Amino acid sequence: MKKLLFLLVWWLGGCSVAPPPGVTPVTGFELNRYLGGWYEIARLDHSFERGLSNVSATYGLRDDGGVRVLNRGYDDRAGVWKEAEGRAYFLGESTVGSLKVSFFGPFYGGYHLIALDQDQYAWAMISGPSRDYLWILARTRQLPPAVLEQLLQQAKALGFATEGLIWVKQNREDA
Repeated sequence: MKKLLFLLVWWLGGCSVAPPPGVTPVTGFELNRYLGGWYEIARLDHSFERGLSNVSATYGLRDDGGVRVLNRGYDDRAGVWKEAEGRAYFLGESTVGSLKVSFFGPFYGGYHLIALDQDQYAWAMISGPSRDYLWILARTRQLPPAVLEQLLQQAKALGFATEGLIWVKQNREDA
């Protein structure tokens, strides 16, 4: 029993919601402009997305004031679409792009917008609670090379392992 309790406490301690040290979420964030569909352009590898292509995220409002998160991707090996629905809430002011998100019960992780096209809301870069988590999202299936280079340079300067990014195939229509 003590071993199980220790493992639970250890695991919960790993469910951090704060941004990594030295990483600052964007300010001037407008949730209503961020809502809707996004394509995953690149990500650092994690088991919960491993083997998925055509990954997208759709954000909407929840009745409780939070954000509905629907992640979807195509499992190339199994030949099926997979979905995960979660919920997110701001950690502080709604004008700061820093939220906590949960896809499993009461356990939350950090979701921090660290770069955002604040003119058009056409692209975003998101960090998790550590530098092991990084996503580049866009409203379109690809981004101009100059934008990608800018985001890669910023991520690298912040200490993210950009050489490990997975470039997500976006070659299927939603089904």
